[in-house]
Amino acid sequence: MVDRVTLYRAPTTEADADVIADWLRERIDADVTVRDRFLAEYTDEDLPEAFAETRVLSPYDRETGNTMLGIVRYEERALEHPERAGGVIYDGLAVQERLRERLPDDERRLDHLHVPLLDRVLGTWGDHDGRWHKRVNVLGQPALVSVPGLYEAPAKPEQYYKEQQKHAMLSGDTPPREVLESEVEGDFLIEDDPRTTEALKGYVLQAYHYVDTGEAFCETDACRLANPHRQPGVVEAQLRDPEFCEDHAALYGER
Repeated sequence: MVDRVTLYRAPTTEADADVIADWLRERIDADVTVRDRFLAEYTDEDLPEAFAETRVLSPYDRETGNTMLGIVRYEERALEHPERAGGVIYDGLAVQERLRERLPDDERRLDHLHVPLLDRVLGTWGDHDGRWHKRVNVLGQPALVSVPGLYEAPAKPEQYYKEQQKHAMLSGDTPPREVLESEVEGDFLIEDDPRTTEALKGYVLQAYHYVDTGEAFCETDACRLANPHRQPGVVEAQLRDPEFCEDHAALYGER
């Protein structure tokens, strides 16, 4: 049983760990605390190379890692100035292992769950189709929640990508959210979306639920514990009422 949950801030993103922690306290029987950025709290001289070792090299290549000096230097800069990082996918399970090694010895047990909100894009390898898939969260200890994964992992409506390409050809940059929302049917989240914190609440709860009960995801679409593969499903599960299916409402409905 999980007695403690420690959530870690992601200061370079829209995600507000303190708001998520307040929401979580109302729903679970565990002590919830918030600490500053995980990658700052537990950094060491070997962490840049550890991240370099977990880099995904190609969407269709299972092998990971590039520890050439320039790559390690990039990872050093990314740790020191996270706002300048981006464009890289990391093996989520390998990152999880590297970060677990850095937890204090007396905090590694499953009764104390650590949930870093990360500003990195994480993926897992799909044996069924031979490619990497971006993820919003990687369950376990620590449970990793990728803030950019919220925008990038679930697929957006096809029209979104068409409008994005059209705008890029004309102006050379990404169209503002308001333009995309007016041009594309369906609801979705994009980078720095003001709904980020609200949407991530369910993904953090999934991390707790998995370690506490052993159940990964809910099969009901309209539940915070669902794991939809498309953006409209994320909006339905995380931003629409009801918050939970009947079974999970009994566990996590407001107290």
